[in-house]
Amino acid sequence: MLKYLWMVTQDLFLPVTFVSLMHAVLGRQFGKKGWGSNWTGISLGILASAMLAWFKNTSNRIISSHWNHVIYGIIMGFTLAFLLFLLLFGRRKRETDSDPLTFGEWLLCLAGAGLSAAWIFFKLPGVMGYPFNFNTMGNGYWSWYYMQRLLGWALALILLAIYAHLLYECALQIKKAKVPRLVLVLGTMWNAFYCFCYFFVPFVSRAKWLKWPIKYSAEEYGWIRKLTQFASKNSMLFIWTVAVLVLILAVLFFAENTKVTEPYDNPAQHRKLRARNRRHRRLAVTTAVFLAAIVLILSLVKQYDTRVIELSPPETYTVEGEEILIPMETVSDGHLHRFEYQTENGVNIRWIVVKKPGSASFGTGLDACEVCGNAGYFERNGQVVCRRCDVVMNINTIGFKGGCNPIPISYEVRNGNLVFSLPEILAGEREFR
Repeated sequence: MLKYLWMVTQDLFLPVTFVSLMHAVLGRQFGKKGWGSNWTGISLGILASAMLAWFKNTSNRIISSHWNHVIYGIIMGFTLAFLLFLLLFGRRKRETDSDPLTFGEWLLCLAGAGLSAAWIFFKLPGVMGYPFNFNTMGNGYWSWYYMQRLLGWALALILLAIYAHLLYECALQIKKAKVPRLVLVLGTMWNAFYCFCYFFVPFVSRAKWLKWPIKYSAEEYGWIRKLTQFASKNSMLFIWTVAVLVLILAVLFFAENTKVTEPYDNPAQHRKLRARNRRHRRLAVTTAVFLAAIVLILSLVKQYDTRVIELSPPETYTVEGEEILIPMETVSDGHLHRFEYQTENGVNIRWIVVKKPGSASFGTGLDACEVCGNAGYFERNGQVVCRRCDVVMNINTIGFKGGCNPIPISYEVRNGNLVFSLPEILAGEREFR
């Protein structure tokens, strides 16, 4: 649940923020025509995202990862067009909402709508595809494994939808129209820089004809490599910067509504203006609260969910010839026990033993599975959990093939010991290289 809560939030925070601000900026500037054009961009972005998500999850064809870099280029192109048209045609004050738009203003609306569509199309297909790829341990769509992941996915979308509405209202209602416009401009420029950092990477080795003075290898990309490393190592910096800009907008909106500055003719008008200011202050505070919730999810919740679980130390056993002996009394408490054998190649092979509840048998297997590799398992509240995908094992199925279960190994009970075959343990070396 937590995994998809922070993943969806992280994927969509920037697109949701920029599209909401774009909707407010175009609406304030051009009225229904601005809103209509941006709604068209939003609708096209969602439709294209749904089509791509459906194609990815129903077709056997693999879409190259280079496609992302094409979207980077599209975002940069629409960003440059939008900023240029905003500078050239975004200053005229329209008399009424029915005042016709000039050709330049239509270009500005189209560039803004195209940019909204590009932002949505870049991240939404992946988010739409998450429910098709939840790891349910083979239990299907109606299992608790699926539902808890779907819940985290849905909660993130609901949170972002409310945040988008609140941010849009703040940007629409704030008296200083330049504030949301400035936040949008700075945010889009910062995001375009992020796209620029990644755009050239897949094409560098194919661009020798450009005669760039850089090395063309997988290890060295010259100045492009430095930009890519910066963006990769500081990807959250772009999110935090935009979050700060949104917070500044909310604070300024709150500040301008702390007292009545408009003239009024009688106490009734004064009370009406004060009531409006209270509503606006509540709107600003609510926006800041939802922004804080998003920051909390992307910091503390993400850190908690991606924390590295330390495996318990391996326990002792006895080796007699080709057999490994483990006293039954040491592993009959119902808890997870881990053992380790170092091969001649220096590879540490791990395996686990846990007594099955209500049974005299034991669940035994390598501390690895065919799905998540050698990440290992740990005990949490009496449950055996995969360290990589956080799936809770059914202890009674440990020792059987399939899913995220530990790769099974056999054992015998002899003279009060669990007896394992050393050659069978050594056969698992490939899983831990």
